[in-house]
Amino acid sequence: MNSDAWGICAIITAASLFYIFHVPGRLYLGPEKTRAAYLRERKDAVYENLRDLNFEYQAGKVPDADYQSLKSSLQDEAATLLAEIARLEGSGGPGTLKA
Repeated sequence: MNSDAWGICAIITAASLFYIFHVPGRLYLGPEKTRAAYLRERKDAVYENLRDLNFEYQAGKVPDADYQSLKSSLQDEAATLLAEIARLEGSGGPGTLKA
């Protein structure tokens, strides 16, 4: 009886380890992310941060000096992103943006 219990435990353990660590032959990693897709996501995040910052400032939660500094850095980042997007749109190469 004791050896039967050990055998069952070994089979369950082996099956559990196989289930946990088995890697199928093909993994779907999602769509390939291009430079253009990354820039679009980053631009959206920067715009959202600017909206949030403006809301927090109007609510009185951010001091004027901090607001001006953060707003300026976010606007600079947005300008850099837009310039990179424009460059990619003009190049027509890999990662070209589409409407």
